[in-house]
Order: sequence, then C-alpha cells, then structure tokens
Amino acid sequence: MKKVRLFYKGVLKMSNIEGEKGVIIHNGALKASNIKKNLLKYKSIVALLVLCTVITVISPTFLQVSNLRNLFTQVSVNAVISLGMTFVILTGGIDLSVGSIISTLNNPFFVTLKEGAEAKAEELGYELLVVDSQNDSSKELSNVQDLLQKGVSAIIINPVDSDAAESSVVQANNEDIPVITVDRQANGGYVICHIASDNVKGGEMAANFIKEQLGGKGNIAELQGIPGASATRDRGEGFHNIVDADENLNIVSSQPADFDRQKGLTLTENMLQSNPDIQAIFAHNDEMALGAVKALSTAGKKAIVVGFDGGDDAIKAVDSGEMAATIAQQPDLMGSLAVENAKKVLNGESVDKEIASDLKLYVKTE
Repeated sequence: MKKVRLFYKGVLKMSNIEGEKGVIIHNGALKASNIKKNLLKYKSIVALLVLCTVITVISPTFLQVSNLRNLFTQVSVNAVISLGMTFVILTGGIDLSVGSIISTLNNPFFVTLKEGAEAKAEELGYELLVVDSQNDSSKELSNVQDLLQKGVSAIIINPVDSDAAESSVVQANNEDIPVITVDRQANGGYVICHIASDNVKGGEMAANFIKEQLGGKGNIAELQGIPGASATRDRGEGFHNIVDADENLNIVSSQPADFDRQKGLTLTENMLQSNPDIQAIFAHNDEMALGAVKALSTAGKKAIVVGFDGGDDAIKAVDSGEMAATIAQQPDLMGSLAVENAKKVLNGESVDKEIASDLKLYVKTE
C-alpha cells in the first residue's frame, strides 16, 4: 500500500512537472506571439531605430545633439511647407500665373484683346504676365522662354507669324505647359485651344459688301496683312472666294502692308499712282484701312474702304464717312475667352479645340 502511494505521488509529481513544462511552453508561445504583434504594430518605429543604428555605425557623429537639432529643423520646415501647400491646393487658393504673348501692342485691336484678358484674369484671381513681341517672331520665341523661366502654368500666344510660331509652341510643349492661341493660329506644335473669329467668313462679308456698293462691277485693291499669318491667309481666302468668282470684279493690286497703318498709307499711295481708277479697297485690318483713308485724302480721291477688326478709330472713321465699313471682331471677348479656357485646362477640364468669336458688319447708321 505504501509502495502504491509512493508510486502515485511519484506519478503526480511527474504529472506536475509535465504540467509546469506545458505552462512554460504555452507562456513562451504567448510571449513570442505578443512580440510578433508588437513588432508589426510598431514596425515604422522599429525600422527607424534600425536605420538610426545603421547610420550611427556608418557615421558616429549622427547622434550628436547639434546634428539631431539640424535634422529636426529641416524636417519641421519641410512638413510645414507640405502642409501649407496641401491646404492651399485643397481650398483652391493656389496662385497660378498665365503668360500672354501679344504680337504687337502698337495696334489698338491687340491692346483691347490684352485688356479683355487682364479683366478676366483679375476676376478669376490669376496673375497675367503680358509681353509684347513687337511684330518680331524671334522676340516672340524669346518671350516664351522668359515666361517658362518665370514658371507660368499656361501660355496664351497671339502669333506674329503662324509658321514661325511653331518654335514658340514647341518650346512650351517641351516643358508640358499648355498653349492657347488667339486670333492667329500656329502652324505647328500642339495647341490645346484656338480662339479666333471666322476670318474666312469675314473676308467673304467684306467682298459681298464691296460688290454690293459697286453695283457688281469695279476695280478693287487689296492690302494684305503679314505674309504667313493665318489671319492674312484666311481673310484673303474669304475675300477671293467671292471676288474671283465674278469676272466683273477686277483686283488691280494686292500687296502686303503688314497690318501697319503707315505701311498701308505708303502702299496705297503707290497703288494710286499705278492704278488711278481704284474704286474700292479692302484692308485685312483697320490700321491699314486708316492708312488708305489718309492716302486717298492726300491724293484728293474717293473710294470705298473696308477694314477688319472694328477698333475705336475705325468705328469713328465709319461714322464720319471716311470708311465705308469694318468687319467688327470682339477682341476683348477673345482675350477673356483665352484666360477662361486656360483656367479650365489647368483645372483638368476639357475645352473645345476651336472657339469662334462672332463677327458683324459695321456700317454708318443714318
């Protein structure tokens, strides 16, 4: 009986020992599991500690107080800037600048276009940087490069010459800056939106008016704009669509005066000497038409003069009877539409590839 009890106690003791081992093993497993969970939970901190340890081994000065102070300052500044930019972007208050390149500000039409763009930019809270190409394609390219250096978000170009404008557009394309053209097209590069009047239609309107005023028959002179400009090409095309189809209408002279008033005056003087029986003159813009008016006045001659643009000086000349008509554009609206569509592009919205601005024939009202 005693042996049995001793055996029982021995078994119980062995059982207790095995149980303690089980508890120890179980507790060990729990501890390992908790360590794993904590590592996963604080993996970023662990990774940072490991990184700091590695850097300290490589560079013993890493943990010096002065170095840690500089590190903390840099991180703090970057964090403030990042948070500030995020807040500004999310609230829609980021200050974006748009570059506007005008072919020349020595023309009232383009001054009005500029003013329309400036008014819309102010309304939308955009900064508009306006530069003048002075009718020089090389300066236009230089203007584009300057605006890109200033970090504009979009560029609006009123080209001097449609072919030469390709270089300007490509410069902006290479910097991933969206380009919008106004009044005159660019014959190369990627333009996201073009805003202009229907110049072909305008040329046809001028031709039909002259034909009507002449009674279907007469001698006509044409003052062309800058060779290569899309406005020159399109207005001339529309004009010739009507005139060339009628054998009773005779174009006695057609030469470029580069959209310039003084050149229009000089060219008209030369035309009158060669063709004294000119009965009508179509000028591709108002500036040249006003030059023609002065040449006619100096020569003591009269002719039907039709311009294109609808600028203030031309309107006054029509009202006074010096000009017969002008094909009136809306340059202020064109400038406004350019900025408005630049905003849409920068906001990721889609825009029409071509946007037409309305034309009307302005004549003297009785």
